[in-house]
Amino acid sequence: MSKVRFDPLHDLRSLQSEVNRLFSSNMSDAFADEGIARGTWNPTVDIYENKDRIVIEADLPGMNLEDIHLTFGNNVLTLSGERRFEKKDDADNYHRVERSYGTFTRSFAVQQTDSIEGVTAGYDNGILRIDLPKREEVKARRIEIVGQGSGESRGTRTIEAQAMKAAV
Repeated sequence: MSKVRFDPLHDLRSLQSEVNRLFSSNMSDAFADEGIARGTWNPTVDIYENKDRIVIEADLPGMNLEDIHLTFGNNVLTLSGERRFEKKDDADNYHRVERSYGTFTRSFAVQQTDSIEGVTAGYDNGILRIDLPKREEVKARRIEIVGQGSGESRGTRTIEAQAMKAAV
């Protein structure tokens, strides 16, 4: 019969390596884009489009206009800023502070526009609205189809079509 050396910490080390593997591979990737892992706050946004423009609306209540920054380059729009906690009076004794404060950064890939020309931004009642014009080649266009057969297929018909950018 052979002797087997007993290692009382073997199971504990095995559990630790499994937990480390779990958190290093999946969790960091899941939260990397929005900054959740860093503990920062991010304003909520709505993004929608119409035939000519892409619109981004961000909730930034209580912020001063000079604390909000917008940059646009390489088809990425970056919204950043800081909401500061301002204590009104030294005699105030806060029981709860649930609103988020601190710095934030949000970046949005905007493939349908490539120029800062025509981009407008306005801030009213705590809502920042950014309008980005679409490039001409991604706007929907009307295409006329000319029929050459007999009966109902004769004549012209107009359909809606959207130009798509070719994949590289």
